[in-house]
Amino acid sequence: MIGFVKKMVSNLNMETGEVDYKLPIGDELLPLNELIGKPLTLTYTGNISCLNCHKKTKKSFSQGFCFPCMRKLAACDMCIMKPETCHYDQGTCREPEWGEKNCMIEHYVYLANTSGLKVGITRHTQVPTRWIDQGATQALPIIKVKTRYQSGLVETVLADFIADKTNWRAMLKGGNEAIDLKVKAAELLPQITERLAAIKLEFGEDCIEILDDDVVNIDYPVLNYPVKISSYNFDKELGVSGVLQGIKGQYLIFDTGVINIRKFTSYEISAEY
Repeated sequence: MIGFVKKMVSNLNMETGEVDYKLPIGDELLPLNELIGKPLTLTYTGNISCLNCHKKTKKSFSQGFCFPCMRKLAACDMCIMKPETCHYDQGTCREPEWGEKNCMIEHYVYLANTSGLKVGITRHTQVPTRWIDQGATQALPIIKVKTRYQSGLVETVLADFIADKTNWRAMLKGGNEAIDLKVKAAELLPQITERLAAIKLEFGEDCIEILDDDVVNIDYPVLNYPVKISSYNFDKELGVSGVLQGIKGQYLIFDTGVINIRKFTSYEISAEY
């Protein structure tokens, strides 16, 4: 099987909490869960095709784009990484229509257990995919807002109290203890009441909704977590080979090392198994 790869497609069984993974290679989907415990080789051909314009590019930017597309697409703007810097209302959005469909819609602010307790945001359409991509074992939406910008403001407020980033190395070692996210939310929300009130004053009383959702538990298909993290990089080595030990987040865990598949979106890969 050979083709240009995209980030792994995941499906969460809400009853069991188990995640099923498939790797898009060209027009095909490679089922990965059934390959765990078996040899798998991924070989990079040296070709990269822009995710947007499909032109050949020597280097991938923003996880799959050529340099010109990275410079012009709203999906590659800095405000995607830092939503509190959204400039849609200033009339300077790179693609206003894209912004309306992806940013001017409901977002959730959530607590998650990845490498420990963290806060994050996601579009309502990306639940639970966003949590899986981050390797969260638990997630709890705590606030719903009307736009991505507002979610960024709320996340910034909460980031004064808890982490807003995942330590990917710690996440891949597994074994993180369960956290009572409901209790954490009950502790955090009273501490930010005044700052939430300020956001409501600016955007309207109904721009923020405090949620009372259930915690989502996520179980990843992993036989063995690595004791020491050694990462593969297709920009440095053309091949990844070993026994697939598991999958967590967007990482394939081999007995020889780990690789972040999302980082190499649009790379042409052949798979042998």
